[in-house]
Amino acid sequence: MGNRVQEHKRKSLREWIIYIFGFYKNPPYIEDRLKEADVRSSIYLTVTVIGMEIWMLIRYVKKYVITGKCATVGVFLKYTYGYWILLGSAILLLIYSSLYMLGKLKVLKRFSRPIIFIYFCIGIYFGINTSLVDFSKGKMIICFLSMSMYMTFIFVVRPYISLILTLIAGYGFIYIIDRYAYDKAGNKVSLESGDLINYTTFFITLTVLYITIYYQRYSDAQKAYQLQLAALRDDTTGAPNIIGMEQISDEYTEKLKSEGKTPIYIAFDIKNFKTYNDRYDYDNGDKLLKEMAGIVTRNFPGEPYARHSADKFIVLTSKEGSPEKADKVREDLMKAHSKEKYLDVSAGSYIPVKEEDGPRRAMDYAQYAIYLRKHKEGFFISEFDEKCKKTYETRNYVLNNLDTAIREGYIKAFYQPVIDSSSGKVCGCEALARWIDPERGMISPGQFIPVLEESRQIHKLDKCIYEDVLRRLREAMDANLPVLPVSLNFSRLDFELMDAVEELEEKIEKYNIPKDYVHVEITESALTESEEILHKAVEEFHKRGYVVWLDDFGSGYSSMNVLKDFRFDLLKIDMVFLKGFAGNNNSKSIIKNIIDLANTLNMETLTEGVESEDAVEFLKEAGCKRMQGYYYGKPQPYEELLEKIKDGTYKLLDEIVNK
Repeated sequence: MGNRVQEHKRKSLREWIIYIFGFYKNPPYIEDRLKEADVRSSIYLTVTVIGMEIWMLIRYVKKYVITGKCATVGVFLKYTYGYWILLGSAILLLIYSSLYMLGKLKVLKRFSRPIIFIYFCIGIYFGINTSLVDFSKGKMIICFLSMSMYMTFIFVVRPYISLILTLIAGYGFIYIIDRYAYDKAGNKVSLESGDLINYTTFFITLTVLYITIYYQRYSDAQKAYQLQLAALRDDTTGAPNIIGMEQISDEYTEKLKSEGKTPIYIAFDIKNFKTYNDRYDYDNGDKLLKEMAGIVTRNFPGEPYARHSADKFIVLTSKEGSPEKADKVREDLMKAHSKEKYLDVSAGSYIPVKEEDGPRRAMDYAQYAIYLRKHKEGFFISEFDEKCKKTYETRNYVLNNLDTAIREGYIKAFYQPVIDSSSGKVCGCEALARWIDPERGMISPGQFIPVLEESRQIHKLDKCIYEDVLRRLREAMDANLPVLPVSLNFSRLDFELMDAVEELEEKIEKYNIPKDYVHVEITESALTESEEILHKAVEEFHKRGYVVWLDDFGSGYSSMNVLKDFRFDLLKIDMVFLKGFAGNNNSKSIIKNIIDLANTLNMETLTEGVESEDAVEFLKEAGCKRMQGYYYGKPQPYEELLEKIKDGTYKLLDEIVNK
């Protein structure tokens, strides 16, 4: 309230009077808070009144019924009907107020003021009726004064209304006394001038109290309103956040539909914003976000928009003309930062088509349309369609059910055999995660692994696979079944989100597995992105006695640097070199040279993605030591692998563990 008082001090006398007496319109939130304060006060008052009226009725029973002064029920009710009316109305108001505060009366909330006003009138009537009788007996008008004060606390309205009510109540009662007050002898009874002054003083004081209570409640409501506004805005840009946008989206959607327009949510993503942040520092990054908020506002004036998250913004607009406006957003940002060639804007859109597509879900859909295609070049805006929806639902299912799947054993290791080139026998296998869901069946690794990497939960999956593999190795050893060395995959995030070396070491000790049976696979991309962390990890793996493989060699652009800076025991050649293998002499030359390079560096070689006999023959001639691919078998459950070993489909290398 202090800010508004300061504001009105600078205004004219007329505007000051408008403020003091409450001739202004409050925001709905403040009105709701004031009504809620009335309802809360009515709970306290009605409990008090109920107690008092019950006490008064008990008193009447003792005084008149037990003594026989009230011979019949009718006579008793005649003398006590006012108490019954006040008691009944207080009970009804208490029930209403309690349900209101519990949020059970959404439909009737708008009637809180009329309902409380009715009770206000009943209370004032009771006070007038009782005090008129008391005054006629030469007593004070205490009941009316008390009821006036009680009602002041539950019906706190604008100051000008309070003033009108106290004037009507006070001087109306004085008028009633002057006109209708008679003593037992039938003589007219009037207020003494001294009493009149006292009662006038009382009502002036009551009016001041009324207004004071109102502005105290108004001040509290204003503070809460400012906090709510702050909660609905983004601190960095000053733009609304998604909570603020969500609150007005339904109404704006209906407005567009009533005008015959199609509502559409458009999400914007500043591409390579992190690069800009790293180059110009975070303060300048914040300035860019503010600039983007201004660009969105300028191109979609008067329409709901918000900063969705990080470098992402969203707007609700009409489909008609929206592509041009969206294109202008991109054009304005790129024009303002023409020197930063890497900066760009991607956009996604979604048209809500079902009732259940609320604002929050619609915003997520538009945002997700960008996520699905963010790595593709040559397009600006993508639409969330049915195909996107299926992927989105799968993504949410993965995120919401990962922990359950791990706990219940839905995620298991499948094993793809690794073949010794010279003998054609199995010399090991690679453990690959498979999710067999009771509700959705087999969920493809291509569906859940990228989601877990993006949400930084991939380490949970990998720990689950390590546990499953080592437990099965222990079971096979205890049952005297064939035991194959298994390679375990480690991603970049595994080394960021957990102590990968210690995690493996703990499980090795738990199941008492010889380290010769466990090979560590680290992807090339992990090494190029987290070089310092991975360098220490590779050294530590070697120090602990593990064999370390470089996986997916050739998939990145820094392969030679990786070989220069890291020491590996085996080079796993990426399957990309075997695509279009037949008749491609370049592929053959590259693979042959990689194998020769590995031999020079004292590393063994394994080529994955082997799918044809021609590829097998070439790799043998080129000197590749091991091979893996669909030609030899797909990833399969452990039991199936053992069965194929048993029936002779796979033959094991005599010296299967290289010590």
